[in-house]
Amino acid sequence: MEYDPRYLEGIARFNRAEYFEAHEIWEDVWNDCPAGDRRFHQALIQAAVALHHAYNRNRAGAERLLDSGRRYMAAYRPIHNGLTVDAFWDGVAGAISSALAGSPGPPPKIVLESPIVPGPLP
Repeated sequence: MEYDPRYLEGIARFNRAEYFEAHEIWEDVWNDCPAGDRRFHQALIQAAVALHHAYNRNRAGAERLLDSGRRYMAAYRPIHNGLTVDAFWDGVAGAISSALAGSPGPPPKIVLESPIVPGPLP
């Protein structure tokens, strides 16, 4: 599977805790993606902005976007575009909770799963 380079750049920014920048890049992907992937990319954007809000102590914004992003991405479970959906949201929720409690831990990371490609039949 080939990923949009902007999707991967957004992941790299997200993994460096550059959430606002990741959101900006993923918005470009969201604007260009097929209709079936729009909610997936919208949820990624919301995760990045929720983390940005959490680290800036905006509880209402962080919790609202965490909830809606998680709901938007639920339809893409268990794995979509290499992203393990439940593990991703568990990491995001944990980071938001810690940041809002005033004791931020390690930021969440996105690690894409390798797609399983069946070999040729004998």
